[in-house]
Amino acid sequence: MTTTGEDRAAAVTGPWWWARWRSAALDGSLALVSALECGAEGIPFARDAGIPVSAGIVFGLVAGSVLLVRRRWPIAVVLVSIAVTPAQMGFLMGIVGLYTLAACELPRRVIAALAGMSLLGTMIVTFVRARQDMARGDLTLGDWFVPFAAVTTSLGLTAPPVLLGLYVGARRRLMESLRERADSLERELQLLAERAEERAEWARGEERTRIAREMHDVVAHRVSLMVVHAAALQAVARKDPDKAVKNAALVGDMGRQALTELREMLGVLRSGEGQGRREPVAVPLVAVGVAAAAAASRGAGEEPGAEGPWLSELDELIGQSAAAGMVVNLSVEGESRSYAAEVEQTAYRVVQEALTNVHKHAAGAKTRVRVAHRVSEIAMQVENEPPPEPGSASAARLPSGGNGLLGMRERVAALGGVFVSGPTDAGGFRVSAVIPAS
Repeated sequence: MTTTGEDRAAAVTGPWWWARWRSAALDGSLALVSALECGAEGIPFARDAGIPVSAGIVFGLVAGSVLLVRRRWPIAVVLVSIAVTPAQMGFLMGIVGLYTLAACELPRRVIAALAGMSLLGTMIVTFVRARQDMARGDLTLGDWFVPFAAVTTSLGLTAPPVLLGLYVGARRRLMESLRERADSLERELQLLAERAEERAEWARGEERTRIAREMHDVVAHRVSLMVVHAAALQAVARKDPDKAVKNAALVGDMGRQALTELREMLGVLRSGEGQGRREPVAVPLVAVGVAAAAAASRGAGEEPGAEGPWLSELDELIGQSAAAGMVVNLSVEGESRSYAAEVEQTAYRVVQEALTNVHKHAAGAKTRVRVAHRVSEIAMQVENEPPPEPGSASAARLPSGGNGLLGMRERVAALGGVFVSGPTDAGGFRVSAVIPAS
């Protein structure tokens, strides 16, 4: 599990400028060793300089302890090591100070300048000491040894810590960059997860709305006709037994058709759920499933009514309303042709729901259904006259949830069409819809 920058900032528990206690302990140990080294080297320095030995030791201890602040002020540590180079002390402080300086996020020119000063100082001091030793007779080598010793010693004390520090600093910056990138990716993944959850919630809401609309379209029309026929059956059961038998048969047919359509819809839902289990990312939509199944069945050469509804079934739909006692006139303009499955289904549902509303609110009213096939669109209009007897709609006691017009508007708008509904000047009601053909 990756940790964010805030988590790392909260994990800083060391004293003062140290991020961790172990870093403080390491610097304290290095400073102690450096102070002891400089203190020991201060003894010969005091003798050569003609000062008290105690002063040389104290000077060495103070100079060596500067290594304690190497993380805070690396430049100061390097400058102190350069300053004590003539006294031939602070070798550990110089090496560690150059390493820390090179590993810090300082400009390269600053690092190069201080490293060059340290290199030059070490070279000069080594050269002078070697010349003095040869002058005293301590060294009997040739003159070539003096510059060789000066160059090799200065390079040996300067180049390795600087190169190692540059490598460690570059690696540290790379790791920090990778860490920041991981933090950024983690935040992006969190945002994507939140957005995916929001989209899934929105898709579930849309799916519930679509299922409710499908159920309403399938059930409302059939059940409304069943209620109308049942009311007629109740009225003529004793007066006209033959007509009562006919109405009872119509009620049975309506019920079977409603059950068939519900069974088809539930089959689509079950197949969508199965696909959702195999592919968790997919969100099954009823309309998409119905359209795909319909298109596949039509492409395979099956009858259009196998996966409906289709515009070719409007005659049957109007015949059912006529059998319930409604006077319905159908007029078709333009050349009839096939459309995309969702276009034909939406057009059919608009007409179906409009006829259902006539049964509910204007029973017995004359109704005109117009369908126009145009070049790039299909238009439908269902208009009814006022009911012949006021209050005839309430006599059937058909419930209304108020979702029919809303469902039609949503269906048409989903395909980029226009839906308009409202009362007419004559006291009737008109439903109009225009749907793009593609």
